[in-house]
Amino acid sequence: MCVPYPEAMKTLTVRDVPDAVYEVIVREAHDNHRSIQEQVRMVLAKEARLRQGGFLARARTWQSSLAGRDLGDTVDEIRQARSRR
Repeated sequence: MCVPYPEAMKTLTVRDVPDAVYEVIVREAHDNHRSIQEQVRMVLAKEARLRQGGFLARARTWQSSLAGRDLGDTVDEIRQARSRR
């Protein structure tokens, strides 16, 4: 999933990147047919989304919206449907 970048983009310089981290970024950039710069932007964007809540925040929203509803017993419903065959 590609995140659109805002019009005014910032420049970021990262120093003292450990060799092991750099090697992973280079390998993933190559595997994904991206430049190293684009791969780093993707990693940073992904991390930013995770820190903004991402999946867990949406899951909690769904969980709270379904709270108190009788959702039935899916396993029991499947067993009943199979026994009717």
